[in-house]
Amino acid sequence: MKIIVTGGAGFIGSHLVEELLKKKYRITVIDNLSTGRLENIEKFLKKIKFVKADISVNGTWKKELKNAKMIFHLAALADIVPSIKYPDKYFDANVTGTKNIINNANKYNVKKIIYSASSSCYGIPKKYPTNEKEITDPKYPYALTKLIGESILLHFGNLYKIKIISLRLFNVYGTKSRTSGTYGAMFGTFLKQKICNKPLTVVGSGNQKRDFIYVTDVIKVMIKCMNYSGKKNIFNIGYGKTISVNKIAELLKSKKIFISRRPGEPFITHANINLAKKHLSWKPKIDISKGVSLLLKDLDYWKNAPLWDKKKIKIATKLWFKYLS
Repeated sequence: MKIIVTGGAGFIGSHLVEELLKKKYRITVIDNLSTGRLENIEKFLKKIKFVKADISVNGTWKKELKNAKMIFHLAALADIVPSIKYPDKYFDANVTGTKNIINNANKYNVKKIIYSASSSCYGIPKKYPTNEKEITDPKYPYALTKLIGESILLHFGNLYKIKIISLRLFNVYGTKSRTSGTYGAMFGTFLKQKICNKPLTVVGSGNQKRDFIYVTDVIKVMIKCMNYSGKKNIFNIGYGKTISVNKIAELLKSKKIFISRRPGEPFITHANINLAKKHLSWKPKIDISKGVSLLLKDLDYWKNAPLWDKKKIKIATKLWFKYLS
């Protein structure tokens, strides 16, 4: 079976591609490498087809959808503050890009799209844990564009008879987490600071709580979606429990400094994942303590390569500082 993964060189996308390859699928990755990295998929580049392209522009990449049975649509621009500064850029990537995907999926008779949506669509919810019936109220352009992308897929999916599944991801973390930019993902930023022996920059008081879910648990639910044919099409994907940012800093065994809070961020994110448990027969396995230990183990592996293996040290240093650039 041929499968398309947009954003397949990114954090979550690269983990997904690796798992799909284990299951012997034919994979085409479409990524413009604006945030994704070839290093993320370097070890299996020979086993996939990689197309560097911007899906917000209707180029020759669309021909790659021919004979594809399914699309995992993960390509997007993320982050809060840059989306406020460059809203047009986010609209192009997250809205126009998504509209191009569904239009060409219809043209080439693709039967299913699994979309990486965002829990930021809820804004500041009134109820915790938050379920899929909560009113959507995005507070910044990134959240808005991801929600518009979801709406486009659901609307045109119904019109074109394409099965759409939208996964509203909460706070995903794990190896290969994106660290680029001043406002990168929290865990990626923390790891960059840790390897550089710098204090962790904690936003606000650090007492805010987040629902963190390890990336491999997200990949497992994405794989479950491949065979799901039920009527439900929007699912919250989180661990279902919360932890404070200060506790994360404690688990990482690092000093911390405090910086100003960012606009539009909720004090708590907490997913009600009952729908995913019931309809997708899925539940997360990796709790925050185990997840952080896996991150630290991976970090130690690269930092503590055997001294006699100069080649390994060179590769390790190169890879880590590319991740952390």
